[in-house]
Amino acid sequence: MSINNESRERLIECAKKEFLEKGFAKASLRSICSQAGLTTGAVYFLFKDKNGLLEAVVSQPLNELMQLMGSHLAEEEHTNIAAYSHISGDHDYFADEIVQLLYSHYDEMMILLEKSQGSQFEHLPDRVVEMLDKGYLKTAQLYADAIPGKRVNMYMLHWFSHIQVDAFIHLLTHERDKQKALEKIKPVLDMLVKSWVEYILEDDK
Repeated sequence: MSINNESRERLIECAKKEFLEKGFAKASLRSICSQAGLTTGAVYFLFKDKNGLLEAVVSQPLNELMQLMGSHLAEEEHTNIAAYSHISGDHDYFADEIVQLLYSHYDEMMILLEKSQGSQFEHLPDRVVEMLDKGYLKTAQLYADAIPGKRVNMYMLHWFSHIQVDAFIHLLTHERDKQKALEKIKPVLDMLVKSWVEYILEDDK
């Protein structure tokens, strides 16, 4: 079987359309290959199975998203949160970066959010929340250590992680225009940052 890079890219593009239209569970490898002008053997040769094909569709934007979030969490960890004074707009740079990334790969993100049931990515939002929990815990613990009689409120930490993820999911699923999305998410992040600083600690009982 002669499989070249052009065939691979054609399969990925046809798979993206199929996943968007039907979702992962109902997507047909036969239909994808027919649209690409190839046999199903090409999928098994290049991607092993349907999960592998979906991974090829979403891996680049997903890796970029994870790297961006990892950089943001590392930066937050080095913030002197005990001396931090929130100013409206001081996280606009993060809003700009993440909205640019999400909306540059809008179709792939919608596949991950709404069309991945039954695949290895089905519970991706939960994995992102877990990543945020671990990252923000380091910052919150440094904050607690700097203030006598305080400890991290683990419930609020987890709640804020969920709310942040949910905020961007809601944005993607309700606002298609990138510029409008950016305008809408900035005050949301302002509110979350301000509330995080205020409520992330509790009295050490």
